[in-house]
Amino acid sequence: MQSGIVEAGYGSDPVGLISGFLFVPGQPVREIDSREAAGWLQAQATTPAASAGQPVAQPFVWLHFNLAHSACERWMRGQLGLPDDFFEALRQGSHSTRIERQDAALLAVVNDVIYNFGVTSTDIATMWAHADHRLLVTARARPLRSVDRLRAAVRRGESFRSPLDLVVHLLRDQADVLVQIVRETGVNVDQIEDQLLSQRLQSTRADVGAMRRGLVRLQRLLAPEPGALFRLLNRPPAWLQETDLQELRESTEEFSLVLSDLAALVERIKLLQEEIAAKLNEQTNRTLFTLTMVTVLALPINIVAGFFGMNVGGIPLAEHPHGFWVLVALVASFTALAGRWAFRKQQQH
Repeated sequence: MQSGIVEAGYGSDPVGLISGFLFVPGQPVREIDSREAAGWLQAQATTPAASAGQPVAQPFVWLHFNLAHSACERWMRGQLGLPDDFFEALRQGSHSTRIERQDAALLAVVNDVIYNFGVTSTDIATMWAHADHRLLVTARARPLRSVDRLRAAVRRGESFRSPLDLVVHLLRDQADVLVQIVRETGVNVDQIEDQLLSQRLQSTRADVGAMRRGLVRLQRLLAPEPGALFRLLNRPPAWLQETDLQELRESTEEFSLVLSDLAALVERIKLLQEEIAAKLNEQTNRTLFTLTMVTVLALPINIVAGFFGMNVGGIPLAEHPHGFWVLVALVASFTALAGRWAFRKQQQH
């Protein structure tokens, strides 16, 4: 993804609003600031809400906030009329993925990888979302790749019927990001396997372990998402239309397939780790065998040298004219017998 999607004034709004979009049926999408968003919401508060299941498209607003801004939460409390459950979710320590129904609205906690300016990363960032028939609020402390892709799609002029349509697009972008991570990680695993088969392994166990830890963390945080979506499909809010539910169902199935591919890749990396560990154990055993052989072959020489190095009388062959060569032949014979015995033991094992 191009780094130009991230703007220079990221989060520069005085209340922490990163971007705001007003969607009116039959009109091009328009970017709005926090003041315009507050005025539009106040005007909509006096307008009767659409009846349940009404097929006519209604105008709605998407506001995306930066929680790192000190005035962000205070402005959202005073201007957006969000339920307390949304702000309690912001303060909770658990960031597990979930989508829950809160009366006539939706509360979502979505985990995705951090946007890192074109570099694929497995660092996790969390986004909180609130959606009803006229408002979608998303808030995060660090940039997410899927949200930036959604903002780029809105600016390209893609049409969206409802806030849930934006959420569905966000989930699909999230799945696309995961697909990219799985593909790039799969290419790296293929390269490591080829190096292992060709006896030219350059990657260490630490590199493969870090790769697996990142994928396992992604899998652990994102695995509850399909289940949460299926529970929502069983009890949807009244303002959701059948087309929205069908798209949400399709995105849930796509996300489940991506998680299955992610789990398969994690298992593949686990087997690769075991193969690398077996390879290292084999190399260690060969090294130990070499050291053992050197020790065994040097043992007769050390024993004979120890005996003849004693300064005592009665050393055999001391006066013999060919005593040195007799000892050389004796030591060589002992060494050959010890080497033959050691290699025979190795072949038996």
